[in-house]
Amino acid sequence: MPTTGARVEVRNLTKRFGGFTAVDDLSFNVEPGRITGFLGPNGAGKTTSLRMLLGLVRQSAGTATIDGQTYRELDRPLTVVGSALEATNFHPGRSGRDHLRVLAATIGAPDSRVDELLELTGIPAAARKNAGGYSMGMRQRLGLAAALIGDPRLLVLDEPANGLDPEGIRWLRGFLRHLADEGRTVLISSHMLQEVEQTVDDVVIIANGKLIKEGTVGDLRGAATSIVRTTDTESLIGALRVADVEAVVREDGGVVAQTEDLRLIGDVALRAGVPIHELRPLAADLEQLFFSLTEGTNRNLGDAENQPAPVMTDAVDGHEGANL
Repeated sequence: MPTTGARVEVRNLTKRFGGFTAVDDLSFNVEPGRITGFLGPNGAGKTTSLRMLLGLVRQSAGTATIDGQTYRELDRPLTVVGSALEATNFHPGRSGRDHLRVLAATIGAPDSRVDELLELTGIPAAARKNAGGYSMGMRQRLGLAAALIGDPRLLVLDEPANGLDPEGIRWLRGFLRHLADEGRTVLISSHMLQEVEQTVDDVVIIANGKLIKEGTVGDLRGAATSIVRTTDTESLIGALRVADVEAVVREDGGVVAQTEDLRLIGDVALRAGVPIHELRPLAADLEQLFFSLTEGTNRNLGDAENQPAPVMTDAVDGHEGANL
C-alpha cells in the first residue's frame, strides 16, 4: 500500500550558541516521495539543523515543521518520523534485537516487526550479538532499523553511508529509493556530494549555517552538453550554429556543444565533412561544483556543532526528541 510522506518546511531557522550563530536564517522544503540530500562541509550546521527539526535543540528563531507541526506537537511521533543521527546510541551490552524490542515496546509494535526489520536491513545473523561489538557498518544498519520501527512517513538520516563498504553503500541506495518510491519522505545529510549524488533527487546545500543552493540534482548539473574533438574546430562550430546548436572551444581544444544529442552532432559533422576524433556527453563535475560553492566556508565550531544532543528538560508525554 502506498505511503503518504510527510512534508518538511524549514523557515528562517536560526540557532545561536552564545555569540556564535550555528544556523543562520535557513529556509528550505523537503518533499514527499523524494530523497533530499542535505549537504555542506563539516561544521556547516547540518546536524544542528536536524536536531532542531527533531526537537532535540531549541531554535533561537524560525520554525521547522513536519506536515505543519513541530516534532513535539506530533501525536505518536515515532510513527511519523524515524531518525538516526548517530550510530552509537544504544546499550553496548544489549543485543541488536533487544535494542529494537525496547523501541518497539514504546509504541506497542509486536516482536514480529523487529524480526521484519532485521531481515530488511540485512543483520539477522548479528541480531543476538551485543551491539557494542558491531562494526560501524552494522551499527548503521541497526540505526536504520531503529529509525523504521514505527513505519514512519519521514526518515531523517545523518551521514548514513559512514562505515559502509561499497556493497553496503549500493544496498543503502536501493533501500532508500525503495522507501521514497513507496511515497515516504527521505532526508539524508552528508558532507560529501559524491556519496549521495547517485541517490538523491533534490539537494539543499548549506555553509556557515546559511543556504547556498537548493534544487534538483538536474538543476545542479545544469544544461546538458557534449564534448567533441576534431582537427577543424572552426568548421564544426559554424556547422553546429547553422543547426541551431551553440558551441565554444575549451582551453584544451575540445568543442563543447550545448546539446546531448550525439546523433545530431555526428550528422552535422558528416554533412560538413569534418572529421570527429571524440564525441561523448559532457557530465558535470558535481563534486567540483560542490567544492566551488562551499570553498572557504568551513569553520571551527568549537563545541557548538559537535556536542551530543541535549535532553530538553521541559519535554512531556514522550516528546523529548527523536528515536536516535
